Amino acid sequence: MTEAKLAPNLPGWMVAHANRYLSSGGSDGHMYKMAQPGRPEITVPSLLLTTVGRKSGDKYIFPLFYGKVGDSYIIVASKGGAPQHPGWYRNILANPAVEVQVGTAKMKARARTATGEERARLWEKSLEFWPPYADYQRKTEREIPVVVLDPVG
Repeated sequence: MTEAKLAPNLPGWMVAHANRYLSSGGSDGHMYKMAQPGRPEITVPSLLLTTVGRKSGDKYIFPLFYGKVGDSYIIVASKGGAPQHPGWYRNILANPAVEVQVGTAKMKARARTATGEERARLWEKSLEFWPPYADYQRKTEREIPVVVLDPVG
């Protein structure tokens, strides 16, 4: 298996954030300060998700904001409200076995898409850690997936 690398086509701020996270071993970058125009600065927890590319078979790292429910983590496949799902989400649909780094802790996990009542509950929880998700949902026709990362092993 190839060494994981940053996903291609990430915006510059995500590349800088992921590189800081990786180079510090997770001691810097776990809590991300973000300022968006017209909004107060927000500090949001972030993790590094490593998926296996559905076409390439290569391992790709994506920095994502997250919430926690029990022992599991929740992430949101928003892509800023774009009409199509992000690449990492399409990767986990093809192969739900992922690696996760939260701060300095690394683990293997299984990704699954929340549905029904669980999705509704976790969507509300995701708005607590990143309120702009509500704006992203209004921008797109697709239902934005909420993904649960359940640690394994």
